[in-house]
Amino acid sequence: MEKDNVCINCYNQVDKVAKVLKLGQAELDILTIPKRILTFSFPVKLDSGDIRYFTGHRVQFNDARGPTKGGIRFHPEVNLEEIKTLAFLMTLKCAVVNLPYGGAKGGVMIEPKRFSEAELERISRGYIREINSFIGPDIDIPAPDVNTDAKIMAWMLDEYEKLKGGHAPGVITGKPIALGGSKAREFSTSMGGAYVLQEFADSFKIKLKKASIAVQGFGNVGMNIARILHEWGYKVIAVSDSKAGIYNPKGLNIKDVIAHKNKTGYLSKFKNAKEISNETLLELKADVLVPAALEDQITKKNANNIKAKFILEMANRPITPEADDILLEKNILVIPDILANSGGVVVSYFEWVQNSMNYYWSEKEVLEKLKTYMTDAVKELSKVCTDFKCDLRKSLYINAIKKILEAERLRGNLK
Repeated sequence: MEKDNVCINCYNQVDKVAKVLKLGQAELDILTIPKRILTFSFPVKLDSGDIRYFTGHRVQFNDARGPTKGGIRFHPEVNLEEIKTLAFLMTLKCAVVNLPYGGAKGGVMIEPKRFSEAELERISRGYIREINSFIGPDIDIPAPDVNTDAKIMAWMLDEYEKLKGGHAPGVITGKPIALGGSKAREFSTSMGGAYVLQEFADSFKIKLKKASIAVQGFGNVGMNIARILHEWGYKVIAVSDSKAGIYNPKGLNIKDVIAHKNKTGYLSKFKNAKEISNETLLELKADVLVPAALEDQITKKNANNIKAKFILEMANRPITPEADDILLEKNILVIPDILANSGGVVVSYFEWVQNSMNYYWSEKEVLEKLKTYMTDAVKELSKVCTDFKCDLRKSLYINAIKKILEAERLRGNLK
């Protein structure tokens, strides 16, 4: 039974620091076996009148530091092993930025583009009906993830409240503001990454107006971090979406790029810019490369061609372990995803706090608090790096794992 439940990818991640921290078997079990795994099927009536069954998952990995927290994704490639790994990473992410949460993740295996809005609502409500007994403001708090958004969170919240017979806004974050959502939540992941980059830039004395940036991915996260960094004075020389990229070594006007994308639906044919591929963008000569698209974009095949001085991982796992080793040898500083893109869960925490108090903050207050959390996490990381004399990724894992195991030890679950 334990072998079936073990997160194989988690073993690979934990193995990097197991010797450094001298982890025993009980500690390895805590870090590789999720506390609770839910896999279920549920029926949904389609617009045609047909009934179709969907497969859903929810993994609550560890709750030693507080209620579990993590998104719900709708994607055709959702599978249990992926959800386990992402729940594990959420556990680390919450510990890294000092949130009183554990980690979770959930998903439904569907291609959302094939369903009408009414069908997606019924799928969303059906998913919540299956997990409603296992979530709650003090148990497990879902949020948006791939192909889910504030509208879907509103449907899920409404279904949960109907089942429980009362208001419980803190059960889900990433909601519309009218239903208790937080200001700045929409661009919080990007803003958090920008604060992290700024803190590192200050440490390494990079002048903002002279630094060049290349951003792969122009979805919500990529577009917003390109916009923020452009407004701060960085020179954004390239951006790309799933179809194509655009490049101008003198810098792009990101406000105009966003307007062009919104008007035409694509980045290509933007004036005063050369069209390039995603692969070419990754290998541009830039001070900072920001992978903000899909996982496994930098591999052992192209790692030697990367010319950036810094890589800010805004996507989840955009660099393979083999590529990571190559980049380390090339002295390219990689700011790992579990810190770089944690701004979203920080503001989700703020939303949960505001729901608990029924008192809501201005956008300015939210961003000030976000900056404090992100810069404090960078400073804490720097100390761990110095103490253990290792790279940023290993230092983040050490820091997070030590906090999780300390909580388990205090609870009497470890010697």
